[in-house]
Formats: sequence, C-alpha cells, structure tokens
Amino acid sequence: MSSRTLRRRLHHGDIDGKRQDHFESSGLDSLSEPLLADDDYSDSKKMCTLEDLWDDERKRAQFHWTFIFSNLIAQWAQWLANVVLGSGSLLGRLLSFPSTALNMQNNRMLPPSLSPLQEERLRNLRQRLEVPFDGSKTDHQDALKQLWKLAYPERELPSLKSELWKEMGWQGSDPSTDFRGGGFISLENLIFFAMKYPDSFQRLLHKQDGIRAEWEYPFAVAGINISFMLAQMLDLQAGLPSSLSGICFLKLLEEDEMAFDILFCVAFQMMDATWLAKRATYMEFNDVLKSTRTQLERELTLEDISSVKELPAYNMLR
Repeated sequence: MSSRTLRRRLHHGDIDGKRQDHFESSGLDSLSEPLLADDDYSDSKKMCTLEDLWDDERKRAQFHWTFIFSNLIAQWAQWLANVVLGSGSLLGRLLSFPSTALNMQNNRMLPPSLSPLQEERLRNLRQRLEVPFDGSKTDHQDALKQLWKLAYPERELPSLKSELWKEMGWQGSDPSTDFRGGGFISLENLIFFAMKYPDSFQRLLHKQDGIRAEWEYPFAVAGINISFMLAQMLDLQAGLPSSLSGICFLKLLEEDEMAFDILFCVAFQMMDATWLAKRATYMEFNDVLKSTRTQLERELTLEDISSVKELPAYNMLR
C-alpha cells in the first residue's frame, strides 16, 4: 500500500471501501472519550465504560469514607493520649503512635492539606490546563512552528495550513482543529518531549521500534489524547485530587515542577510499547490507551516513588 493510500485511510477512515469521517468537532465540556474514538466502535464499548465509571465512583466513595472514619479514630486516639493520659506517659506515647500511622496512611489516600510548594505548583498546572489552543494567537502559532522544527530540523517549515502536517500525525491540513479537549498544554507536552528526550521522540514519530501495523495511530493526535488522559487520571480538574494516582502525583509534583510533562513522555513511550505488545491497529487505540493508564496508575502507587524519574517505565526513555 502506498503512503498516500495509507494516509487517506488514516485520516478519513476508509473501512471496507466506505469513507467514514469520525472526527467531528465538539465542545470542551462535552468531551468525555479519547479523541480517536470511532462512533461504531465506541457504541460497542458503552456498557463497559459505564461499569468502569461506577467502579471508579464506588472506589472514590470507599476512599472518602475510609478517610473520614480513620481521621475520627486518629483524632480520638490523639485526644485520649494527650488529654486523659498525658502525652508524657508511656501509654500516651503508645496511643499516639497508631494515630500517626493512620495519618501517614491517609496522606497517601486523601491528604487533608498541601504544602505551600504543592499548592503553588498545582495551581500553576491547573492554569496551564485551562488554556485552550487558539490558532489566531501568535504565540500558539509559534509553538506549532517550533514543534515542526524540532520534529523535522532538516525540512522547510510549511504554512500553518498544509497537507504536510498530516505527516506528523495531524488529522487534517490545519492542526489547530485537532486540539479540542487537549488544549495548549498538549502542544507544550509534545515540544517538551522533543526537546528533553529527542531520541525517543524521533523514534516514536517515525515509528522505528518493533513491527508496525499497516494502520498506525497518528503521532500528534495520540499525544493530545495522552495529555487529556493524564489530566483525567490525576484528577486535576478537582479542587483537590481524590484519586489514588492523583494523590501520589502531588508528591512527584513537589519534587519536580515539570512532573506532568515528564509523565507525559513516560506515558507516550509506555503507550507505544503496549501498542507493539498487543500488535494493535488504529481501531484498538482506545484499548491501548486504557491499558496504558492502568499500568501507569500501578507504577504511580508503588512504594518509595518520590520522583517521576524513579518510575520503572521512565527507563524506556532515551
């Protein structure tokens, strides 16, 4: 199959000889599925998705009530140790020890407060997440141009509307139409990836690892999906993250202000490795992204992880 035919299938969804356009634009608030979802494919997954959502809600409720009750127990134990028995007595010290252990456990589940540094960095990250991509802004246009130069340093920069952008994995000739729920931060993530880990970026861009599928995922749009997935997984839209992975991420954010951007690079590399292991094709992208999220959540909750660079998957980056 020629590269022109492959691009036509990739961007317009030719399936069994029929042209199907699946990428209709939608508002940011209504976006609840990964951006590469096919309509018919998504319908077949709705029941599974609803079950997953209910499971997430049940887990969140369990975390919430566990925190409330354990906090009450901790407060009672501390009060009994300090007021009734006196903090200087041996029994008082023994009773205050479990309360400390309970609080340490709950800090991992639902921290009652953040350090000033965590608050500042979380606030800055949320501000970045709230910025939509605006193709009319000069700095956003410049960021797109910078990404092209990083991706193809030996090639001439095309106009902002050109068929050449499809080679990077944008769905059409105008990349600004592809951001939707990813926002400007997804473009920042791609630029960070290209600058910080150029070898890994180039290998993923050009699909140089493993045996590739005939119908590959589009690189740039996959990056937007990964940014969107991370924001959801880490519960960054909430006033205070309540998901376990989101709470663990706060510790990484305190260690490194660029933790989200580094995690994006790790997730992208992990997604491609999962793609190859599953021998996936374009229509299975959402399943691959879901598996990537599950694996990433496991690594974030490992013991003694205080930096993104300590995650096992970080070692895949070059």
